[in-house]
Amino acid sequence: MHRLVKASLLFCLLLVFGSNAIAQNIKYVNGNNSWDPDSLGNHRAVLNVDAAGPVSKAVIVWRRHDGPANKQIMVVDAKTNKRVLNVKTENISRESGTIYFEPTSGAGKYYVYYMPYKVTARSNYPKAAYLTLKNTASEAWLLKTGKSTNATLLYLEAVNAFNSFYPMEVIATKAEVSTISKAKPYLVFTEDRTNPIKMPQDLPQRWIQKGATLKFSGTAAKGENYSYQLGVYAANKDLNNVKVNFSDLKDTKGHAISWLEMSCLNTYGTKYDGTHLEKTVSIAKGDVQALWCLINVPAKTVAGTYNGYATVSADGVPATKVLVSLAIKNQKALNGGVNHPELQTRLTWLNSTLAQENTVIKPYTPLKVDDKTISLLGRKVTLASNGFPKEIQTFFTPEMTEMSVTPKNILGEGIHFHVIDAATHKDVAFKGETKSIDQFDKSTGDRTTISYKDGFTFTNTTSGKINWESKSASDALDMEVNGSIEFDGYMNYQVKFTAKKDISLDDIKLHIPFDTAAAKYLMGLNQKGGYRPDTLNWKWDVAKKNQDGAWIGEVNAGLQYSLRDENYVRPLNTNFYLQKPLLLPTSWGNGGKGGILIAKKGTNILSENYSGPRTIKKGDVLYYNFTLLITPFHPINTDFQWSTRFYHKYNNLDTIKATGATVVNIHHATPINPTINYPFIAHNAMKHYIDSAHQLGLKVKIYNTVRELSNSAYETFPMRSLGHEIYSSGKGGGYSWLQEHLGDDYIAAWYVPEIKDAAIVNSGMSRWHNYYVEGMNWLVQNVGIDGIYLDDVAFDRITMKRIKRVLTQDGHPGIIDLHSANQYNKSDGFNNSANLYMEHFPYLNRLWFGEYFDYEKNSPDFFLTEVSGIPFGLMGEMLQDGGNPWRGMVYGMTNRMPWSDNADPRPIWQAWDQFGMQGSKMIGYWVPANPVKTGNPKILATVYKKANKALVAIASWADTDTSIKLTIDWKALGIDPTKAKITAAPIKNFQQANIFTEGSEIPVAKGKGWLLLIE
Repeated sequence: MHRLVKASLLFCLLLVFGSNAIAQNIKYVNGNNSWDPDSLGNHRAVLNVDAAGPVSKAVIVWRRHDGPANKQIMVVDAKTNKRVLNVKTENISRESGTIYFEPTSGAGKYYVYYMPYKVTARSNYPKAAYLTLKNTASEAWLLKTGKSTNATLLYLEAVNAFNSFYPMEVIATKAEVSTISKAKPYLVFTEDRTNPIKMPQDLPQRWIQKGATLKFSGTAAKGENYSYQLGVYAANKDLNNVKVNFSDLKDTKGHAISWLEMSCLNTYGTKYDGTHLEKTVSIAKGDVQALWCLINVPAKTVAGTYNGYATVSADGVPATKVLVSLAIKNQKALNGGVNHPELQTRLTWLNSTLAQENTVIKPYTPLKVDDKTISLLGRKVTLASNGFPKEIQTFFTPEMTEMSVTPKNILGEGIHFHVIDAATHKDVAFKGETKSIDQFDKSTGDRTTISYKDGFTFTNTTSGKINWESKSASDALDMEVNGSIEFDGYMNYQVKFTAKKDISLDDIKLHIPFDTAAAKYLMGLNQKGGYRPDTLNWKWDVAKKNQDGAWIGEVNAGLQYSLRDENYVRPLNTNFYLQKPLLLPTSWGNGGKGGILIAKKGTNILSENYSGPRTIKKGDVLYYNFTLLITPFHPINTDFQWSTRFYHKYNNLDTIKATGATVVNIHHATPINPTINYPFIAHNAMKHYIDSAHQLGLKVKIYNTVRELSNSAYETFPMRSLGHEIYSSGKGGGYSWLQEHLGDDYIAAWYVPEIKDAAIVNSGMSRWHNYYVEGMNWLVQNVGIDGIYLDDVAFDRITMKRIKRVLTQDGHPGIIDLHSANQYNKSDGFNNSANLYMEHFPYLNRLWFGEYFDYEKNSPDFFLTEVSGIPFGLMGEMLQDGGNPWRGMVYGMTNRMPWSDNADPRPIWQAWDQFGMQGSKMIGYWVPANPVKTGNPKILATVYKKANKALVAIASWADTDTSIKLTIDWKALGIDPTKAKITAAPIKNFQQANIFTEGSEIPVAKGKGWLLLIE
C-alpha cells in the first residue's frame, strides 16, 4: 500500500442538511484489508447503534462520485459477522443516503457495505459487476420502520488506503458548488502535488473548504523536479484553448528562477521522437481539468522564498493570475528528486530526450556513402535519381554466421512507381531537374546552397542516418521523394504527389521487383510465415486485419515493407487490436480499391502495390509513404546462444545457479517486481536481489514493456489528465478499482488477483515512451538491471533504439529478449508476430515466440521464418507446451526453464557442454553446402561443426515413423570416415543411447529425431 493516502485518514467536517441542521463529524479510515472486497465491495460505513430496538436509522453522508441509485446496500452485524436481511433505503443520492436496518445483536457496531460487487469472467481479465438493489426485508419488519432508534456514523472506511476516496474523490454538494461558482465563467483552484486531481466531473469537498484562493505555496529543494496543480473548473461555460503562462519567480534579493524552467504538462512538451508537442486543452461546461505545472528548480538556486505568477487563460474569458510562492530549501535534491516518485518528481521524464541522438549502436557500423551507394553492416543500397533503391545487396553467408565478399541481390530491378494517366493509359513521365537552390536556416542564420542532379540530392549525411530528396515533375503532377536510411537497415520514404491540374488516373502503384533467388519465403498479407505462394492477391481490411505489408526473402537476404500515409497511427496490438485498428491509408487504400498482387513476372517476383483509379483535383496532395527493412540485420551470435541460459522465475539464487542457468528473468507479480510494467515499487528489494545475483555470477533482467500499465503507477492521474495521449480510449469496466477511480473511457488490461494489480492499456505512441526510457536508465544506474524481458511491445523502433542505448551504457550488457504470443488470430488482427516486431529485431538478443505457437503441426519453413529468428540474425527459444525439442535443435532452440516437467532444457544444455558447443559452426539444413543430408525432405539435419567432430541435430516432419540413411560429406566435415563413429549419447526425455555406422538405417520416430555425435 504505497499510495499517498495515509494509513489513517482522519478528517472532521460540518455537514448541514436542510432545516434540521444536522452536524456530523466524519472520519475516513483505512481498513487494512480486514474484509473480502470481492464479496462485500471496497467501501463501508461503520455505524454504532445506541440502543436496542427493532429498527435503527442512519443518515450516511458519503459524498460519492459514482452513481449509487441502483446499487445494493448490504448491512453486516459486526458481532456475528452475518448479513442483516431486514434493510430499507431512502433518499439515496451521491451526497447521502438513509438506511433503516434491524440491529440483530442489539446495541453495538454494524457495517454498511454500499458498493458490493461480484467478479465475473476469467481471473486475469475480470469484470466487477456491481450488485443491484434488491429488497430482502420482510413485510412485517418494514411496517416497523416508522419508529426507529438512531445509529451513529462512526467513520467511512475503505478496504485499504489504495482504494480510499479521501480526500480528492470526496465530492462537494450541489449547493456548495453553486455557492462558490455564482456567475463566474470558470474557477481556478490550486492543489499540491501530493493530492492528484482525480475527478473530471466533480469538485472535491476539499476545494470548497479551501476556496479558490488563487495562491499556491510549496517547498522544494535545489535542483528538484517540482510540480503543482491548477484545477480549472468550467463553471458556467465551455472553455477553449486553455493555456498557462508563467512569470519568473523572484526573491526579495533579486535572485530568480526563470520562467524558462517552467512548463505545463498538459499544453506543451516533447514527443517520443524528440519533436515539439503543443496540445490544445478544452474544458466542457461543468468539467474539471487538472493542469500540471512543472518547475525544474536549478541546482544553483539560492535558498529563499520565490514569488511569481502562473496565469490561466482561455478564449473569450478574463485571464486568472495565481500567485505562486516557492520556498527553496538550503539542500540539494539527489538526481532531481526522482528517487521519490510519490512526489511526482518524474513527471519531467515525460518530456525527456534522453538517448534520442541517433548514434550507432553495436554491432552496427557507421553508414558510408560513395556517390549514390550507401554501405552498412552486411548490406549495400544504391539509389536511383528518383530516390528509390536501384539495387539492394546483402553479404551474409547462408549459414548466417559470417560475411561473404559475394553479394546477394534482393532486387531484380529498381523499386519504382507507375502513375498511369486514365486518358492515355500510359505512365506519366516525370523528370528531375539539375539545379541549385539557396536556402536560409532561420535557427542558425546560415545560408546554404543545395544542388540537385536530375532532381536528386543528399540533405543529411551522418554516421547513423542519411537523408536524401528527389524532386521531379510532369505536366500534371509533381512528385517529391524524401528518403532516409539508418545504420540498422531501416529505410523510410515519404512520397508526395501534388496535382498541378485536374487529372484522372488509372492507378498509382509501387513496384518492388524481387530477385527470385531472394524471394523464397513470405510472411504477412494474411499468410503465415513459410514458402511464398506462386500468386498472392491481397486487399485492405483494416477493421479486422493488422496488415499493411509483408516480409519477402531468403535466409540471408530479404526485405520487409509497409505501406502508410501521412495519417499513420500505430494501432493497438495483441488482443486489443480491434479496439484501435489501423487507419486505412487514403492513398494506398483509396476507399477499398487498393491492394497488393505478388506473382512471377519475367525473371522476377513482382510485388505490385496498387491503389486503383481515382480523380485528383488541382492542388490535391496524396502521400504514398512506405518503409523498408533490409534483412538480415547482423550475423547470428551462436556462442551467445549456447552460453546464455535463461531461468524464467523469481527463486532462490543458489537454486537457480545450480541449474546451470546464467540469466534470471524476473517477471511481474513477483516480490521484487510486483506491478506490471512499473518496476519501481519494490526497487530496494530488487537491487538487493540483483546485487546478490551478481556476486554469484548471474545476470538479472526484468519484465518491463509498453502496452499496458499498472494502476499502481504514481503518475496515473497526472497522465489521465492528458486525455487519451497515454491511455487509450475504451469502454471501461474491468476490476473494481478501475471502475471506482477511473470511472470510464479506458481499456482494462491484465489483472493479477493475488496482488490486485489492475493494468490499463496504453494508447500507442506517446510521451510515456520518454518516461519509459528514463525509467530504464534509472533502473540501470540505481538498481543494476542487466536487461529487459519484453512481453509484446507497443512502441516503435525509435524507442527501442533509445532503450538499447541506456541499457548498454557504461559497459552494461543490455540483454533484450522478446516474447510474443502468436498474433495470427482474430483478436490480434491476423498479424505475424515476427512481421509485427521486425523493426525491433536489430536490438534484440533472443526471441521467445512463444505462446499459442504450434510446434507440432507447423512446417519447417514456418519454424524458420516465424519462430527461429535466423533470417534476421537472431536465435530463439520455444515456449508453448515446452515446444518440440528435436525440431527446436535444428534451429538451435531449447525451451524455457522452469516451465513444465517435460520441458526441462538442462539435459540438452549438458549435451551441449559435453560436445563443446562454444566455437562450433552452425550449418543449418537450409544451407546448400550442408555436409550431412538425410535423403528424406521431411527429415532435416543441422550440423554444429568443430575440428574433427560434429554434432548433428535431426528432426522429423514426416507423417509416420520412418528410417533414414545419412549422406555425409566427410571432407567438408574434416573427419576421416575410416576412423569415424556415430553415436547417440543418452539424453533424458530426448533419446536413448545408440551407435550407428555410415550407411546404416537410423530409425526416426514421427515428430522426433536425434542428436548424433560424429567424430
